[in-house]
Amino acid sequence: MADLLRLLLRVAEKAANVARLCRQEAPLFQLLVQEKTGDDKNKKFVQDFKTLADVVIQEMIRHDVGAQFPEMAAFIHGEESNKFENGLGESVVVTVCGGEEETAALLASVLDDDRTAAALLARAIHQDPATVDAHLDDVTVPLSPSELAIWIDPIDATSQYIEGREEVLEEGRLSPSGLHCALVLIGVYLRSTGEAVMGVVNQPFNRKDPAGAGWRGKHFWGVSRGGVNICSESRPKDSPGAALSAVLSSGERQAVKEALAALCGPPDRLMYASGAGFKLLCVIQGLADVYVLSEGSTFKWDSCAPHALLRALGGGVADLANCLQAGPGGHPAELTYHRPRAESKGAERWANSGGLVAYRDLSRLRSVVGALKGKV
Repeated sequence: MADLLRLLLRVAEKAANVARLCRQEAPLFQLLVQEKTGDDKNKKFVQDFKTLADVVIQEMIRHDVGAQFPEMAAFIHGEESNKFENGLGESVVVTVCGGEEETAALLASVLDDDRTAAALLARAIHQDPATVDAHLDDVTVPLSPSELAIWIDPIDATSQYIEGREEVLEEGRLSPSGLHCALVLIGVYLRSTGEAVMGVVNQPFNRKDPAGAGWRGKHFWGVSRGGVNICSESRPKDSPGAALSAVLSSGERQAVKEALAALCGPPDRLMYASGAGFKLLCVIQGLADVYVLSEGSTFKWDSCAPHALLRALGGGVADLANCLQAGPGGHPAELTYHRPRAESKGAERWANSGGLVAYRDLSRLRSVVGALKGKV
């Protein structure tokens, strides 16, 4: 399974290259935005955008993984529909073809025959990135591809990606918004149980090259299965007696904000940030102890990849509603990824409907559940 992890790191970097290209080419970017409608619309936002970059990245990952691991091809799922409407009102099914020229021709039909833009995208799709060094030579994981399935979020925090604000990241500090919140998320789970077992998180816009060569990215990965727990991030050192730190969405319920403010103590320990994937990454990096969301506005593709990393670090992502029902002393009900909600339609079938708590330390999870019990 080290081969699968290497492949996921490589295709995530290819995805990051596509995301960066689409931001660099302003005329191309203006063509890419298309509003989601109907059952695929995320009801939390007034405007929720699907971009061609999303679709291209998703289908590229599906193509590359399916080519190397054909037994997984039918079990690679993504956030986006691969149908895209061009300026003439024609519906085009976006796929990755066998060669660069064929893919460029298909993309040109989406891009109103803009062959220059289509060729740029096709080149990024078919060009392998530089080797991603993850020191995986000694990684052995007791898994078979026939046991696994994948969730892809091609560009999480699309609104931040589209807005494109460039914030400078400070080491050890949470920066709440900007391009760095946009992430490529690839999560692997067991088909039988829905357990998150492997994840790759790529941050395409981590820092700008001081020499003016554009944006540089950063990748994170983790594996957790059968006693094997390996992560690219080291577990942050806990400070005994330190107040809890939490990251939330700015639109979180007031009752949750107040309960956690009392638990966190100093005002700077309760923080806000954009993007579900980015808030999960903040917990992975130790910039916050927990991420709490009381609403069902995240989806399996948002949480699967970061969940695997948190499990590898000794934490997890729990269903908040189930935890509150069980109480602070109960066993955390970890999110699973294999079963849709039968009573829902469209994207809502895959919502994390009970909300969530992401954590690195079980004691922090229990503190949060105790503080929120009877208030949510």
